[in-house]
Amino acid sequence: MRYAADPPAARLTIALDELVAIYHRPSGATHLLAPPAPELLDALAEGPADAPTLLARLSRQFDLPDADPQAIAARMEELVIAGLAWRA
Repeated sequence: MRYAADPPAARLTIALDELVAIYHRPSGATHLLAPPAPELLDALAEGPADAPTLLARLSRQFDLPDADPQAIAARMEELVIAGLAWRA
């Protein structure tokens, strides 16, 4: 499954300690996200991707030796339900 998201300019992001508040301009909705959701949205700025590709993109910035692509896919499905990403 490949996922896509609006470009970063479509979101206003504010860090709140361990959470991130995201105002999604197209929908007018505000979301509170915990890692790795904001980082996944950032990784989608490079273009649509499946879970293994997203994991590879995140691995360039973070040490993820035991990361599971299925866990990434589960987080992406949560972002789809929230309206911040979609299946491409």
